[in-house]
Parts: sequence; C-alpha cells; structure tokens
Amino acid sequence: MKIQKLRLIAAVLFILGSINVARGQESTTQKFKKLEWLIGQWQRTNSKPGQSGYENWSKVSGTKLIGKGVTLKANVPVFIEQLELGIKGGDIFYTVTITGEPKPVDFKLTSITKDAFVCENPEHDFPKKIAYTRIGKTAKAIVSGNGQSLIYNFTLSAITKP
Repeated sequence: MKIQKLRLIAAVLFILGSINVARGQESTTQKFKKLEWLIGQWQRTNSKPGQSGYENWSKVSGTKLIGKGVTLKANVPVFIEQLELGIKGGDIFYTVTITGEPKPVDFKLTSITKDAFVCENPEHDFPKKIAYTRIGKTAKAIVSGNGQSLIYNFTLSAITKP
C-alpha cells in the first residue's frame, strides 16, 4: 500500500513539474509574440544632417525575428548591423552583429510589455542596455551604458509580411 501511495505521489509531482515546464516554455513563446510589432520597415527620423537610417525587421519563425540596421551618409552605408531576436534555451536574446566585429553580442531580454522591451548585457563595453518603445507607428530605441545613451527615433514606413 505504501509503495502505491509513493508511486501516486511521484506521478502527481512529475505531472505538476511537467505542467510548470510547459507553462515556462509557453510563457517565453507568449513573450516573444509581443515583439512582433517590430516587423516592418522603420525609417529613422532623427538622423544627423546629411545622414539617414533605417531598421528592417522580418519574421523567420514563431521564435525568431531578424533585422538589419543601416546608417547612410549621402546614400552610402557607413554603419551596418545584423539584428536578431530569438529564443535560446528558455530566454529571449537580442543579438547584434556589426560589420567588421569578430563576433555577435547577445543582450538578454529583461523586461517586456506589449509596446516595449529591454535587453541587457552588463558585461559588454557599450551598450549595456537596449530598450525599444512603440507608440502607434513610431518607435524609439535607446542604447545606453557607462553614462552614455544614443536615441534612435523611427516611423513605420511599411509592414512586411512573413
């Protein structure tokens, strides 16, 4: 009788543990869906005189968005970064690969709402934090760290379909 009770308790604990794991994965996937507002072509509206810029984001899968950020001077690219938002393990990461840099840098998602998110990497030199906020068809990206910050204002110019 004791063995049957122990098996029953063990089975219940296993099922409860499995439900919690599934909820955690679902939670990460649900959080990731909140990032889909980024999908589209975003024109920078606060570039320096003589410059322009944009970010383009597209959906690769239910757990991965890819983007490209470009700064142009006289229509010539002077800065290009490959961007990715994806689930790795049980977490969401914003990964940046800059042309000419040896390897990508990961920033872990630390907070998210339906219109904003923050990703951080306290070990990176600069930036340490990347924050996006959306209001309607405008967005603001702030990269910051070490007492410095850069602000990028964008307007959605087109929505790209997956």
